[in-house]
Amino acid sequence: MIYDRNHVAAWAAPSSKAPLEPTTIERREVGANDVLIAIEYAGICHSDIHTVRGDWGPQPFPVVPGHEIVGVVAEVGSGVTRHRVGDRVGVGCLVNACRECVNCLRGEEQFCTNGSVGTYAATDRDGSTTQGGYSTHVVVDANFVLSVPEGLDPAAAAPLLCAGITTYSPLKRWGAGPGRKVAVLGLGGLGHMAVKIAHAMGAEVTVLSQSLKKQEDAERLGADHYYATSDPTTFEALAGEFDLIVNTVSVSLDMNSYLRLLAVDGAIVNVGAPPRPFSVSPMSLIYGRHSLAGSMIGGIAETQEMLDFCAEHGIGSEIEVIAADTVNEAYERVLASDVRYRFVIDAATIA
Repeated sequence: MIYDRNHVAAWAAPSSKAPLEPTTIERREVGANDVLIAIEYAGICHSDIHTVRGDWGPQPFPVVPGHEIVGVVAEVGSGVTRHRVGDRVGVGCLVNACRECVNCLRGEEQFCTNGSVGTYAATDRDGSTTQGGYSTHVVVDANFVLSVPEGLDPAAAAPLLCAGITTYSPLKRWGAGPGRKVAVLGLGGLGHMAVKIAHAMGAEVTVLSQSLKKQEDAERLGADHYYATSDPTTFEALAGEFDLIVNTVSVSLDMNSYLRLLAVDGAIVNVGAPPRPFSVSPMSLIYGRHSLAGSMIGGIAETQEMLDFCAEHGIGSEIEVIAADTVNEAYERVLASDVRYRFVIDAATIA
């Protein structure tokens, strides 16, 4: 495929009310510290849907979503030494940050105090609007390009750039490992990755899901136990059980009920983003010295660490590869929870 930066094939949302449609976009010239990536696969994240449908506020339409990108380096700038033409690489949720503030300097670019730059629908530091991975090519600052290790299936690796790091980071930070009891609340795009990663870290893993319909999947993915949260006896049986609960669901819950499932010094870490707040009784925190926390993706170094960990343990996302012209149908299926567990667009179908 001949690359023309002024006419890059993509699928974009023209407005919050319209379906995605094929279009062409412009990419910037490859600068001294840039990498041009020929995209192979782009995962579909629930965040893509929230963004293009205006759930998170007004957007700079047209928007090309996609922040789970895997591809091959097609060109590098004169100052790039870490990546070479032909390398398989990835791009996640970030494509820029100041790299000078206290958070950037400690490897947490996602919390850049001067504003990190998202892979799409964001204003880059040159004033342009970023456009994401539902396209054939992307130009990214080399500091935000990840190496995809050999042995990882490139299609199954794409969702690791968001779902993988979103769950790896809190599991690592809150000490998932041997002798620790970890519950994963929800078994979807995020939850299935949390189960795989927590299991590989050596934790005892329990899945908490609304019904029993995904129990076989959970056990296949590495869960040791599975309980239905629709059964009120679950909350009696599991009181004081867990050191860590990773909440991956995007709906408001009775958080007091889940806090009672924690052991002393246990924590619930929210990685799902419900549209409405939930209320918490102070006693649910005070009794048992419980913590209620949140976590958002990870920095570039930690994302690379996650990819290397997944390669070492043979972890990829459970995926359904689709053609670009079925992306609107895929969105509806995501909203209906009719995917196990991540859609990935074959970028060869975009051109």
